[in-house]
Amino acid sequence: MSSKLFLAIGEPMVELSGAGESDADLWRMGFAGDVLNTLWYTRAALPLDGAGGWRTALLTRLGSDPFSSKLRGFLDDNGIDTAFIQTDEQRSVGLYAISLSEHGERSFSYWRSHSAARRLADDRNALSDAITSADVVYLSGITLAILPDEGRQNLLEEARAARQRGQCIVFDPNIRRRLWDDVETMKHWLSQAMAVASMGLPSFDDEADLWGDATLDDCLSRWQESGCGEVVVKNGGGDMVAAETGKPVERLAVKREKPVDTTGAGDAFNAGYIAARLGGKVLRQAMLDGHAMASLVIAVPGALIPMAQLI
Repeated sequence: MSSKLFLAIGEPMVELSGAGESDADLWRMGFAGDVLNTLWYTRAALPLDGAGGWRTALLTRLGSDPFSSKLRGFLDDNGIDTAFIQTDEQRSVGLYAISLSEHGERSFSYWRSHSAARRLADDRNALSDAITSADVVYLSGITLAILPDEGRQNLLEEARAARQRGQCIVFDPNIRRRLWDDVETMKHWLSQAMAVASMGLPSFDDEADLWGDATLDDCLSRWQESGCGEVVVKNGGGDMVAAETGKPVERLAVKREKPVDTTGAGDAFNAGYIAARLGGKVLRQAMLDGHAMASLVIAVPGALIPMAQLI
């Protein structure tokens, strides 16, 4: 039996985070981005290549600049397949900086308007070949937000075809209003993606703000009515719900952990949950695994814990 492929589609970025209180004016460089964060922790949680194991890969577009080259090397060094990464000679990798409040909540500043990843879905044939080769495809609302309409259409049409073939399409809407031209455009494309997804990973506060959901159950029902087969509604480290189509709702109460840095927490939850489900665990245990992964991440600064500390 050959290994299976988990393919994440999105924008990796250069990350600048504070170097520490003793060096308040210095910044530490790393790599992150919502889809890369989830891919990173999924890579750590899934069994590796070989019989019954998994290969993890990123589909994106990078530039030919030094930071893009460093990012490729970083992925290769940590066991993430770069075969689906295209090079755009006219563009570069995006960058963001994290600022933290005294309570550990983060805010972001972005420099991504010239990001090569904005064109990741331009080549329809390459996109189709990559998605067809995967067992599981992961994408987010941020992936959709940065693409032009043609790229969004290409990506969702290929994802829809993949789900019809029996592949698993995982979608986290990761709502970021500032990345969209207007609310109606955002709602249109997020709704399209919800209907394509086999598994949905919404966050309640964001969903309630955009769609008006009053309760976790309202959010869960709306997603299932859209056509998404399995949904877990995250709740910022608090109580959550999950369900598969036609099955009872699973509820989980968890203890909120005090964060050092919440960057990447939801992305890490996704990874723990996805890996658990792909490993055959039931919804409740998958939610616990997701919460455990998120708790690990919020205890340290930055989005990515070194792979050597995870595996």
